[in-house]
Amino acid sequence: MAGFSVSRSIVIGAPPAAVHALVDDLRAHQRWSPWQELDPQMVQEYLGPDSGEGAKMTWSGNRRAGAGSQEILASSPDRVEIAVRFLKPFRSESVSTIAITPAADGTEVTWTMVGENTGLAAVFMKVFSMDKAIGKDFERGLAKLKAVAEAG
Repeated sequence: MAGFSVSRSIVIGAPPAAVHALVDDLRAHQRWSPWQELDPQMVQEYLGPDSGEGAKMTWSGNRRAGAGSQEILASSPDRVEIAVRFLKPFRSESVSTIAITPAADGTEVTWTMVGENTGLAAVFMKVFSMDKAIGKDFERGLAKLKAVAEAG
């Protein structure tokens, strides 16, 4: 098994509470997630509370989007922690944390994902690093989050 950690940050010109609202509600992820565009026909189901701890989303999409679930494990004004479980294209589990920190120009947001590569994913990641595999996705997602938050 090979552990990984991928992290990216951005400063958003919006108050921390506005950013938190977009991160804490899995339905709002449709507005900024970099993976939403992989399959416009992706089927998503929302379970549990609308936001915060226990909110869950499952998805099933084309070959690129795969299938899996996200569940908010913990939520506070300064961070949201989400379990991410892929079933397809390969099985994997990771924890994604979005830290929200007041900054002089608004809010600094740091998106970090940590996990273990096992099975087919471990073989694939011997050739490609997770940072190269999803780092650009994080950058795209944070840029979209910035645009949505700043638009109000």
